[in-house]
Amino acid sequence: MAVDAARTEEGFTSARAARVMAAACRAAGLDDRDAELIRLGENALFRLASVPVIVRVARGEEWLPTARTEVAVSRWLADEGFPAAGIIEDLEQPFLIDGHPVTFWHLIVEGDRKATYGELGGVLRDLHSLTLPDGLVLPSFSPFGKQELRMDRAVIPEDDKVFLRKRWRELRYKYAELRFETAKGPVHGDAHVQNLMVDDQGRVILIDFEAFCYDHPEWDLMVTAVEHHSLGWQTDEQYADFVAAYGRDLYDWHGYETLRGIQEFGMTTWLMQNVQEDEETAAEYRRRIAGLRNDDAPRDWRPW
Repeated sequence: MAVDAARTEEGFTSARAARVMAAACRAAGLDDRDAELIRLGENALFRLASVPVIVRVARGEEWLPTARTEVAVSRWLADEGFPAAGIIEDLEQPFLIDGHPVTFWHLIVEGDRKATYGELGGVLRDLHSLTLPDGLVLPSFSPFGKQELRMDRAVIPEDDKVFLRKRWRELRYKYAELRFETAKGPVHGDAHVQNLMVDDQGRVILIDFEAFCYDHPEWDLMVTAVEHHSLGWQTDEQYADFVAAYGRDLYDWHGYETLRGIQEFGMTTWLMQNVQEDEETAAEYRRRIAGLRNDDAPRDWRPW
């Protein structure tokens, strides 16, 4: 469903996302008054005050196939009885508002604790054991698919863009040489512990399907392995729980260093999209780009 509106050249800011969200709510017959922005990343996420609904606004029309995949994956996981975020079923989704795909999701009422790394390992083990149904066609994992757009649009120094393009070419070459030994299957594509929620009934729920794909499971193990071994974001005990629940430590695999480079590059280019939002984001971007420029330096990056 599309709604036409005047385009602007301001880029994807929180203010623009709010206007798109409001127009999408009008098109869906929902009340956007007092909606709250809860996250600005690859998407802008808003919590409506009027009904228990989350609105996801994507950055541009090129993300429309991704939004369609998210909707299809949500429906499939619901059919499987897999604990996952659910779309609002009685709306024709995704909407396309002023060039931005918009989707509507049931609000997950959080409980009093966060998901553990052991639970993340178990959820990924169960997800990777599922068989895709006939008719659900998923893309392959695309480690470089969004990077060129990010580099083109980011408000960063030209010297950073030159460096990032060079690193991008190097990583693509290393990736072309990489050989996987596992079978392909359903892959979340952004499998960090923040993409699990524990609801008020104690259920652990998988969220955020924009990178969902059909590929090798290493792409899901990569995230936590890099966060631990490179960035030190988990204790040894937390990471051991993750490995025990899943049954594998990606650090022992010959391709770990290549995937580490891809993950760190993606984490940096993801953040750089929002450097114009505030100084805190800009400072963290500078910290990450400095780390990329020195592979041997300690990573003092902060979770975001």
